[in-house]
Amino acid sequence: MLVPHTHWDREWYEPFQVFRHRLVEVLDAVLDMAEADPAFRFTLDGQTAAIEDYLAIRPRHTERVRAAVRRGQLAIGPWLILLDEFLCGGETIVRNLQLGWAGAERLGGAMDVGYLPDMFGHVAQMPQILARAGIRHAALWRGVPGRVAGHAFRWAAPDGSQVRVEYLFDGYGNGLDLLLVPDEIPRALRQYRDTTVGRWGGDPMLAMVGSDHTAPRPDLMDLVRRYDSAGMPLAVATLAEYVHGRTDDPALARVDGELRSHARANILPGVVSVRRRLKTAMAAAERVVGEAERLTVDAPLERTAPFLDLAWRKIVESSAHDSVVGSGTDETVEQVAARLAEAAQLGRAVRDAAVRDAGAAVPSDAILVVNPLTAPRTIVVETEVAAAAGAALEAVLPDGRRLPVQEGERAPVLLADEEWDAADVERVLRRIHRRELFGRQIDRYEIVPGRLTFRVAEVPATERFDLLGLRDEMRRAVAAHQGPWRVVTLAEPRATVLTGVPVGASGSVAVRIVSAAGPRAGSDLRATASAATNGLVSVAVRADGTLDIEGRDGTVLRGVGRLVDGGDRGDSYNYAPPAFDRVVDAPAAVETRLLESGPVRAAIAVDRWYELPASLGDDPDRRSTEVRRMPVRMRVELRAGEPFVRLSLALVNVVSDHRLRLHVPLPRPAARSAAEGQFAVTERGLTNEGGWGEFPLPTYPADGFVSAGDATVLLGGGATEYELVADGTELALTLLRSVGAISVNVHPLRDEPAAAEIPIPGGQELGRDIEIELGVLPAAGGWHACDAVRWAEHFRSPGLWRRGAAPAGGELPPARSGLAVTGRGVAVAALRRAPAGIELRLVAMTPEPTVATVTGAPTVATTVDLLGRPLERHPAGPAWEIPLRPWEIRTLHLA
Repeated sequence: MLVPHTHWDREWYEPFQVFRHRLVEVLDAVLDMAEADPAFRFTLDGQTAAIEDYLAIRPRHTERVRAAVRRGQLAIGPWLILLDEFLCGGETIVRNLQLGWAGAERLGGAMDVGYLPDMFGHVAQMPQILARAGIRHAALWRGVPGRVAGHAFRWAAPDGSQVRVEYLFDGYGNGLDLLLVPDEIPRALRQYRDTTVGRWGGDPMLAMVGSDHTAPRPDLMDLVRRYDSAGMPLAVATLAEYVHGRTDDPALARVDGELRSHARANILPGVVSVRRRLKTAMAAAERVVGEAERLTVDAPLERTAPFLDLAWRKIVESSAHDSVVGSGTDETVEQVAARLAEAAQLGRAVRDAAVRDAGAAVPSDAILVVNPLTAPRTIVVETEVAAAAGAALEAVLPDGRRLPVQEGERAPVLLADEEWDAADVERVLRRIHRRELFGRQIDRYEIVPGRLTFRVAEVPATERFDLLGLRDEMRRAVAAHQGPWRVVTLAEPRATVLTGVPVGASGSVAVRIVSAAGPRAGSDLRATASAATNGLVSVAVRADGTLDIEGRDGTVLRGVGRLVDGGDRGDSYNYAPPAFDRVVDAPAAVETRLLESGPVRAAIAVDRWYELPASLGDDPDRRSTEVRRMPVRMRVELRAGEPFVRLSLALVNVVSDHRLRLHVPLPRPAARSAAEGQFAVTERGLTNEGGWGEFPLPTYPADGFVSAGDATVLLGGGATEYELVADGTELALTLLRSVGAISVNVHPLRDEPAAAEIPIPGGQELGRDIEIELGVLPAAGGWHACDAVRWAEHFRSPGLWRRGAAPAGGELPPARSGLAVTGRGVAVAALRRAPAGIELRLVAMTPEPTVATVTGAPTVATTVDLLGRPLERHPAGPAWEIPLRPWEIRTLHLA
């Protein structure tokens, strides 16, 4: 059975608009062929974006498309975009499916097959995501283990959900070459059938007739009719028609969890670590837009949905497997980065407006602190306040509780001291916009002969300021004094302060910084230039700049933070070390200094300088003899109440063709690692299955955290590559991979090119600021015992705060809390306003059954599938206890 199709990379070695021009030509031909021959079929790559991109140029063809879909000749959806499943969050995968399904339904109906033809491996929870959208079939190529001998298997998610998979074992273009020479088609078909007969059994052979950016050949249907015979029957179908014609055989092999085997296809794992800024931008956009949804759950949809829907679309579009991976041209990468930045900007605008509105009732000399998470926690607030030199400060909550305050740097009082000729003094007043001057508000001014003094403040104490009156006064003063004028601008004394503010679930609280009424409360935070502790975790800096970290249970990790730099002669798809590599793993110089010592936060600066080879040499198997010095700055931070050490690393990349990793030595060898991402925590071993044309490097992606043995590392920047090295004694995280080509023709760890050998100078990341946020949590028992799911969410979401807008000095409004979710291992993937009410998506991130308790919500709850279709109504009440299977994804509509 022939399935005509195209695989449409929306952007890759050409940018989106160039590929769209080609797409319009292809789909013009597809519609003409469909209307000319009722037997013609075409599968449009499983992604609705392709047809929407086409109709944006050819809107007059909308009814032609809709008619072809309804006749069963054109299969579209169910995805919006064919994504890279490991380089975005699980919620982005869900929104991708929702957007694609809805778009396809508007055009006649979605293909109910989870088509995943070219992804570089598949996440463990994909079968559950498909099943919870009512999709029972998938079709895919890469990552399937070698033990699958047929053309289909059963794929199970960690919760037990299953889908039948049509295994495209020879790729998504296995039928294209069979039709290459028309006169040889019968022989080509017989040879292919004979060589693959063991896989098909009694089922008809599936030939996918299409590949990257290909159009159907105009004579396809003529060839089918010419060579159709009893001995080799030929028919044309959509992919859905083929898979729905297969029986659901219970004897099919079962495969559990993620698919990342190299047995029959390359999975190109190097894409996880190349162009890391795209992965960081993806995670940032997902977080900001998610926060905006949570904070506007009570707002009318018409106020927020146009912005947030657009933001999610941009995120999903950027998740395409040749977009966020960074394996495109520099031009394409910049467009992806811009799209993700726009998504974050849309989310930030909605989020910040919600916080601004909430702060309207808070006095302007107080701060509103907002917790977007559905569990109570302490948020460390850093802000500037008016403070006289030497004054002790504390924070006051609405209920009268007093919190310790840590004072940081003081802002300069003198902002400007200038001399002007009398004739030009009027120009000074042009700087004033209503009441604003130098970013502050004018509190008062003083005029004496030859001197004008402004006193500005963040929150002025005087109620009104008369700019017109000031202009009149200055005209008279200048007329009386024609000599030079001194203009001085003074700010009120201000200090940067920190305080840890307890905030309820989905809640907010106002806090005011005041002069301390008594002695400061004690703190467990202690710090010097070489060591710090908060009573839960301790850290000591070694002479080489690495760290010894001890957890509250006595677990000690020694030498954390060692940086290892080696050469990389690979490309955007695959890492490759030079045969005669020169590895640098020790700094040339180290400096440490104390930055903060509590009582809220302690911090130590560890600065290291490395002498690195500038690039590869003329021989790509050797690094250059030229050496460049690269400083790496690491901030080591402890906060009160947190059981982990925060690490903030910053560097400017100055060398090419290299890979830089941070190592976390383990107290004892670990045979397995566990990584959070896409609604699961996936366990992996020290090796991976090979068998095809790619060396099976055991490098893997992690999103929220990675854990091995007694070390758990929280990840603040999205998808991160890691590997258990040195026989499982060290966890290595890739901070930077610097390469110069999309693909290289000759690669020591890959038999065939992954794409054309196109230079990507931007892939070297030269001169680019690299910033990495990590949290190191030492604890015996692994990720589940140390509650890593909760701490990872806390680490990724710092909380929000804003100065109030009501008149200063007023009473603080009472603290408020909103929807709360509790339960061991229960994570909240989404909380938003939907047309049917509040949508809440829960995930049981635990290998054991658990119960999610939901409070503070409306009184009616309905379990729905991922497309919003009702499944089960729950009894009304002020709270719900929702039993969850291990790893179950549950979506509720609350009304």
